[in-house]
Amino acid sequence: MPEYALTMSEAAAPRAEWCPISRSLDAVSQRSAFLVLREAFYGTTRFDDFATRVGVSEQIVAARLKSLVAEGLLGRRPYKEPGRRTRHEYHLTESGREFYPVIAPMFLWGSRWRGPAVAQLQHRDCGTPVRIVLECERDHGDLTVGDVEVSPAKQGSSTAPRS
Repeated sequence: MPEYALTMSEAAAPRAEWCPISRSLDAVSQRSAFLVLREAFYGTTRFDDFATRVGVSEQIVAARLKSLVAEGLLGRRPYKEPGRRTRHEYHLTESGREFYPVIAPMFLWGSRWRGPAVAQLQHRDCGTPVRIVLECERDHGDLTVGDVEVSPAKQGSSTAPRS
């Protein structure tokens, strides 16, 4: 087996039946869904701003916002400007905020491998560039794909149900 391959601790059913990656992609499988989430992380909250910044049609933005709300990654809050109809602002939910560790490595990977980088992620307090580290819960950091195996989830694991 190549040193860069994940190992599995035991044979499993067809992956589509149990794989958390597959279930995650059900929520955000379109490119535009990632871009809408990117904008939400940048602080965008209003439909018109999403449509302008994501660079796709308003119909697609509307469909992605609706889908991301249904999946629990975004929430909606009504607002009304004087003399205008009630509209909605979109905000990241807890589930949406927990998606940031998916988006940040994509930013860093794209900067490194699809460059040239025109922006970087940096720590707000000290200005140092951010790096992504895969580690186990016992702080054994900088794990590689060869250090990780897939095994059946233990009862009571940290996987929370969708709300």
